[in-house]
Amino acid sequence: MGRVKIGFGGGCHWCTEAVFDILRGVEKVEQGWISAKEDESFSEGVIVHFDPETIGLDLLIEIHLQTHNATSMHSMRQKYRSAIYTFDEVQYKNAMKILDAKRALFDKPLITKVYTFAAFKQNDDRYLRYYKKYADRPFCVNYIEPKRQFLKSRYAQWLKH
Repeated sequence: MGRVKIGFGGGCHWCTEAVFDILRGVEKVEQGWISAKEDESFSEGVIVHFDPETIGLDLLIEIHLQTHNATSMHSMRQKYRSAIYTFDEVQYKNAMKILDAKRALFDKPLITKVYTFAAFKQNDDRYLRYYKKYADRPFCVNYIEPKRQFLKSRYAQWLKH
């Protein structure tokens, strides 16, 4: 089947990149800003390139929802849109079905929306792979490391060795 890509936005793109970067089947994570056909403003996000034979879209969406606040409409939501960005109509429909099914995992309503991908602007190189470069910095220790620990406790079988 080959590599497939999907976009995600939720919290800081440094965090989102660090979450998906350690998953088996994820071959590449592009970090930057994404816009949608339905909303052309750019929001922090990542494009995840993955092998669907190794890790499915269902699991990627579940992990995305579990590793950012997908139920809170806070004041920074325009910058940190809770989103799934799809690249074709079939993927859009699948993402909608998966998102609908995942609502049962949460006590509060999900605010995450499925969008049609429009454009991507990559972040400046000094911020790419931020966690790998600066894991000991306070931001990484306080915000990224807890997400990675959550993955280790809940999704250990899906992590790269």
